[in-house]
Amino acid sequence: MKTGGIAERFRDKSILITGATGFLGKLLVEKILRVQPEVRKLYLLVRAPDAIAAEERVLTEVVGNGLFDVLREQYGAGFHSFIKEKIYALPGDVTHENFGLESYDILQLSQKVDIIVNGAATTNFMERYDVALATNTTGVVHLCQFAKQCDNLKMVLHVSTAYVAGEQAGQIFEKPFQIGTALRLDYQLDIEAELQLVDKIKSELGINSDSKLEKITMRKLGLERAVHFGWPNTYTLTKAMGEMLLQQLGQDLPVVIVRPSMITSTFQEPMPGWIEQTRTIDVIFVAYNDQTLPCFIFDGSVIFDLIPGDMVINAMMAAINSQWNKQAQVIYHVTSSHQNPVPLSLIEESLYKYFHKNPRTSKDGKAIQNEKILTFNRLVYFQAYMILRYKVPLEMMRAANVLLGGIYTKNYYELNRGYNILMTVAKLYAPYVFFKGCFDDTNLRKLWKATAMDQNDDASIFNFDPKCINWSSYLVNTHIPAAIKYANNQKTKARSA
Repeated sequence: MKTGGIAERFRDKSILITGATGFLGKLLVEKILRVQPEVRKLYLLVRAPDAIAAEERVLTEVVGNGLFDVLREQYGAGFHSFIKEKIYALPGDVTHENFGLESYDILQLSQKVDIIVNGAATTNFMERYDVALATNTTGVVHLCQFAKQCDNLKMVLHVSTAYVAGEQAGQIFEKPFQIGTALRLDYQLDIEAELQLVDKIKSELGINSDSKLEKITMRKLGLERAVHFGWPNTYTLTKAMGEMLLQQLGQDLPVVIVRPSMITSTFQEPMPGWIEQTRTIDVIFVAYNDQTLPCFIFDGSVIFDLIPGDMVINAMMAAINSQWNKQAQVIYHVTSSHQNPVPLSLIEESLYKYFHKNPRTSKDGKAIQNEKILTFNRLVYFQAYMILRYKVPLEMMRAANVLLGGIYTKNYYELNRGYNILMTVAKLYAPYVFFKGCFDDTNLRKLWKATAMDQNDDASIFNFDPKCINWSSYLVNTHIPAAIKYANNQKTKARSA
């Protein structure tokens, strides 16, 4: 493969990657090794008790993945030795100072690293507040502390999310957060006070408190604090706080912040449709396939900002090259809504088109007729319908169950659980389903223009131009089948476990 200027930037470089076992982390490792085999070393920080366990986790969860099949085929019998030479697994965690590494190891690492890519994050909308703060917020403090120890550091790339913007409407610019500024008007966000609040509540619960109670309390607290300050969930609040700290502590570092929108399966590389986890919008596709989605919230005019995972990686690598060793902080919205918007109506149309071409079948092999999902353009309408259509009959079943000696207990709990899940998902997704913002991507467009003008084939090797995507074709032929295949594989594994 001919490689251009971007790939050359990574030649003979040592790179520390946090979050390497995540979706984007794996894509980044694979891409670097494929386009620049002369990279010196990739240090992958993974949660593990020791070096042996860390290496095993990387070999199993990262390199052992089908994502690496192109490289595996390219190197044949030499694949394992190539991986051994290029990848070094570090047992550590961004939630700890010095990543939990020994003093000698941190010193050695600081003398070798040229690039840090911080992809470590918890992306759960309902994560425990203490857990989300530790990874998404305090983790950035530890990142900056380490970065300032590095002798040869030329770039810190931090992966955030476009949705740190919360539920803002209109044009949303590639601008940094100012420390302490909440989205809610006239509210101040004191990060240290939030950390102290968590410690105080955990202390009040007591050392011997029920772990389930602590989990519920911390989850509830995260959502309450997010809404209090103007964010829709714990994830976006703690990622915004992480950006604030990076803005404050990383002033003298060469920093790039990448804010992707909703990341979907790969568009082209290393193969179309590679995906892990049931991601955001995929919940709808999978639930429809499983016939567990009778109704949902929906506004066809709303723009859903999607971006394939490989395009995010390509933009990250181009940004590293463009901002190399520049003492400034630059933000890139790696998004599609400004250049190639996807209305929810197109996603709905693509869903039905896919299932028309690939009808579901019953246990006896007969095709199941596709029925349209009943949709509501307001959350309150959806909630009212769910209560009348499902909750009232469920409560009648519960009353009958008591009178009849518990013969419906199992059915009641299963149906009630399904009801609660759907109500929770709708509430969590409402800020995105009814999102009225549009992410300005001026910096990204400038970066693409420079990449496309390069004479080294960078545009073909590092494509991150959302305008080239035919969304209907991509959704019907690549992404929806990929999401359903992944979900089905996970169910098969669960059944055989």
